[in-house]
Amino acid sequence: MTVITPPPVDQEDEEMLVPHSDLVEGPLPMEVAQPAEPASTVENQPVEDPPTLKFTWTISNFSRLNTRKHYSDMFIVGGYKWRILTFPKGNNVDHLSMYLDVADSASLPYGWSRYAQFSLAVVNQIHNRYSIRKETQHQFNARESDWGFTSFMPLSELYDPSRGYLVNDTVVVEAEVAVRKVLDYWSYDSKKETGFVGLKNQGATCYMNSLLQTLYHMPYFRKAVYHMPTTENDAPTASIPLALQSLFYKLQYNDTSVATKELTKSFGWDTYDSFMQHDVQELNRVLCEKLEDKMKGTVVEGTIQQLFEGHHMNYIECINVDYKSTRKESFYDLQLDVKGCKDVYASFDKYVEVERLEGENKYHAEGHGLQDAKKGVLFMDFPPVLQLQLKRFEYDFTRDTMVKINDRYAFPLQLDLDRENRKYLSPEADKNVCNLYTLHSVLVHSGGVHGGHYYAFIRPTLSDQWYKFDDERVTKEDMKRAMEEQYGGEEELPQTNPGFNNPSFKFTKYSNAYMLVYIRESDKDKIICGVDEKDIAEHLRVRLKKEQEEKEDKRRYKAQAHLFTIIKVARDEDIAEQIGKDIYFDLVDHDKVRSFRIQKQTPFQQFKEEVAKEFGIPVQFQRFWIWAKRQNHTYRPNRPLTPQEESQPVGQIREASNKANNAELKLFLEVVHGPDLRPVPPPDKSKDEILLFFKLYHPEKAEIRYVGRLMVKTSSKPLDIVGKLNQMAGFAPDEELELFEEIKFEPCVMCEHVDKKTSFRLCQIEDGDIICYQKAPTDKESEFQYPDVPSFFEYVQNRQLVRFRALEKPKEDEFVLELSKLQTYDDVVESYSQQPKPQPIKYRGVEHLSDMLVHYNQTSDILYYEVLDIPLPELQGLKTLKVAFHHVMKDEVVIHNIRLPKQSTVGDVVNELKTKVELSHPDAELRLLEVFYHKIYKIFPPTERIENINDQYWTLRAEEIPEEEKDIGPNDRLIHVYHFNKESGQNQMQQVQNFGEPFFLVIHGGETLGEIKERIQKKLLVPDEDFAKWKFAFMSMGRPEYLEDTDVVYNRFQRRDVYGAWEQYLGLEHSDNAPKRAYAVNQIRHTYEKPVKIYN
Repeated sequence: MTVITPPPVDQEDEEMLVPHSDLVEGPLPMEVAQPAEPASTVENQPVEDPPTLKFTWTISNFSRLNTRKHYSDMFIVGGYKWRILTFPKGNNVDHLSMYLDVADSASLPYGWSRYAQFSLAVVNQIHNRYSIRKETQHQFNARESDWGFTSFMPLSELYDPSRGYLVNDTVVVEAEVAVRKVLDYWSYDSKKETGFVGLKNQGATCYMNSLLQTLYHMPYFRKAVYHMPTTENDAPTASIPLALQSLFYKLQYNDTSVATKELTKSFGWDTYDSFMQHDVQELNRVLCEKLEDKMKGTVVEGTIQQLFEGHHMNYIECINVDYKSTRKESFYDLQLDVKGCKDVYASFDKYVEVERLEGENKYHAEGHGLQDAKKGVLFMDFPPVLQLQLKRFEYDFTRDTMVKINDRYAFPLQLDLDRENRKYLSPEADKNVCNLYTLHSVLVHSGGVHGGHYYAFIRPTLSDQWYKFDDERVTKEDMKRAMEEQYGGEEELPQTNPGFNNPSFKFTKYSNAYMLVYIRESDKDKIICGVDEKDIAEHLRVRLKKEQEEKEDKRRYKAQAHLFTIIKVARDEDIAEQIGKDIYFDLVDHDKVRSFRIQKQTPFQQFKEEVAKEFGIPVQFQRFWIWAKRQNHTYRPNRPLTPQEESQPVGQIREASNKANNAELKLFLEVVHGPDLRPVPPPDKSKDEILLFFKLYHPEKAEIRYVGRLMVKTSSKPLDIVGKLNQMAGFAPDEELELFEEIKFEPCVMCEHVDKKTSFRLCQIEDGDIICYQKAPTDKESEFQYPDVPSFFEYVQNRQLVRFRALEKPKEDEFVLELSKLQTYDDVVESYSQQPKPQPIKYRGVEHLSDMLVHYNQTSDILYYEVLDIPLPELQGLKTLKVAFHHVMKDEVVIHNIRLPKQSTVGDVVNELKTKVELSHPDAELRLLEVFYHKIYKIFPPTERIENINDQYWTLRAEEIPEEEKDIGPNDRLIHVYHFNKESGQNQMQQVQNFGEPFFLVIHGGETLGEIKERIQKKLLVPDEDFAKWKFAFMSMGRPEYLEDTDVVYNRFQRRDVYGAWEQYLGLEHSDNAPKRAYAVNQIRHTYEKPVKIYN
């Protein structure tokens, strides 16, 4: 059943997303498939198609669908026909794959294009709030007529009836589609219309493109990049400064969009990195840090700091005593809250909001004890270029997933940070600096938390004219489009039937500002400066102008291609050069023979004169043959050109001979030699004669080579030409030969024995056929690995050069072996003991090497291996656990890999570990704990089997059991003790964050906090000065209840089974001094995604 309904006004519950990392993907090649034909109904279909609709598709008998692809009924949005395409068993992945497809793409006119923002959802039929919905947008065209998500949701979740997505073998899918009108996609010229050019998208690099355009349009930054020292010997793919200089130069002077591959290669990125979408803010930080480092010691050292660096001061000031603690920090950008803030000013208000430290949350002031205090942040100075990162992505603790905040959030054209008597600035800030900023660029994210699209609105000269930089396309935009339409929130669509008193229809705008760049008014003349050729190094200008000229030559060549014919001429010399080296089957690789670019109107006789000059073969000695592709996919000379054809222009011959209608004419030049080896005019060819080509095979060397061709009569027999064949091979005249006809090689080799006593006609041999021959095998020759032509061809067809890489060095080739695709697993292992990846191949779980090299239908030539210390079959029955051992006397953690049979117990793990670690005394006992997010969730009983223990997501920690825990009395408690801190006052709801190593502690009845603190300080070896700042709290359900030194801690804790997941613990609140990342990533990325890295 298929239902179309307008989407509900409230989308809040349907934004539930599953935290699986995937790119917005598509299009994949789609073969023709019939759409599904379920019964469908359309409810409340309006008279005119609205630009936005929600389409509901109910798929019955889902688990019994036996088609690889399954289409929905067609539905119409914005006057266009659409349908949903699903892969019920995944599109070569173990996830449901789902796309929005243009239903009538095959019948649309050339150059069609349409743009849509859309979401796809699988409805949870038990709890609607757990429905999985993903949003994106796409410019649909003939090349990309479908777009969506290859990894929409795991098949394991979809097919699990308890999850609620498959109920009564029925799946409910929803699509919400909004169509926008766009300019003609193909004919639009960005440079002509705007004066600017775009950047090409490598796969998922729109986030990088929007940032690069923003940086490029700060001329001061661009000039600094141009002035970074580079030399003419540098390679752009290995030098970030040169690659960025090259990119900026092309953006400044090119007429068409610019590729970014040189730049990403200079980052050390491979294709995978280019298809991994990252966070704009993170790339900005990493790129600026890298450039800052590259600029050191050069004339532009310090540019990054001069442009982007500001400072703020964190302070805690006591209210009742004269004590103030301050800490100055620098920033390159500011993260501003969106949730709960109506605009930028509200975010700044929240940023400097004062937090009161009082009651249970008092501040421990040095020399003054616990005091009421106020805590906050004030700015010391703002940078000339102010980069504001809007926190559009947050972790929702109630849903346990990342969500995108699409709330309305306004930002001004002019930003006054001196407002309200300089409320954001410290009293020590320079009062002579006017902090009035003007908006330069708005970076937009369109889509959801799992993927989407980035583009930028920029005012290059800070005039009233805005431009939208969307990958390759640059368009002029007005201020409303660049600003107000990027605030987010909801959009109300006009009523389609005003007379029917329908309620207004609103939908959430998934496109909204994600990063803002402001330039200080007093610095704008310095930053928006002039940049011309004199700012560009001479060697760079020469190099890039040469590239431009070569590109222009190619463009001109391509533009004139319709006037010319490419004639590729193969000769005996080409065949002899290639057979046995570059190729083995057929006769020649036409891409490696001499080609001539001839105007189509040129008479063929004139072309022959050109050939005579090139090869030194007079026209009268030339005979040309047309090549033809046979039904078995081989390519052979088919027939000689007729005198009538040779009197025509070359263009006519090409059109007559070439059914594929491309611009190439492929010819074989036959040259006949007389007894003195000089060319002679080729004799007339009768209908009874055929031209055959011969290859000679040497089994002792396993080599094959081309030895020549002969014109033979069809009525003759192979036996008649044995003498000539021996002469061509250099054999004795009476050498006995064995002949084979090379018939085809795809998809499998066909090479059949030729009976020397049967005529060529009866053997069905014709013009262009290939005869392979060898000496007749003797008993000795049968011992060769490939004793005859068919076995040799079989080997060549199936051989594979395999690059072996050690698992611990996944980017370095250790060695290369030539193997056969038909070799078994054991044959390959015999070459080198290994266990390939990305997923270890089960021992003998595949038949042949060809299967080992395929993963999700993608073929590779790389096998990853590791050298094992035990036989592989034995390893299959073992379980390896990664255990972190915490030494009781040393502040160190050592990781041990414990490998035991799967049926072993935790007790066996402990015993094995005792042989590997240093114990405090010989009788020490060990225990194994499960630690997750800095909390202890489980003490493993010694009898638990290890087969089901998962060490991939949880940390397995081993430690000695303290003596005090071995003899716990009735008035003692074993409690959990965790470190924690709380987020600063920039958030309204303070969230407890655990960190560090959790531990157990025995507390005694009547023992006060003061006494317990002494034991904890001694256990953790914390200096007095630091320990004085710690606060202690009884934690229950995540809420702290702060304790005084006189409180009896024992009374707070109820009796608990130590093996349970405790909800109560003693919390140690203090700052986390462990090394952190240099910056806080905006929380779009999950723990299992790759961070942005620039390797060079």
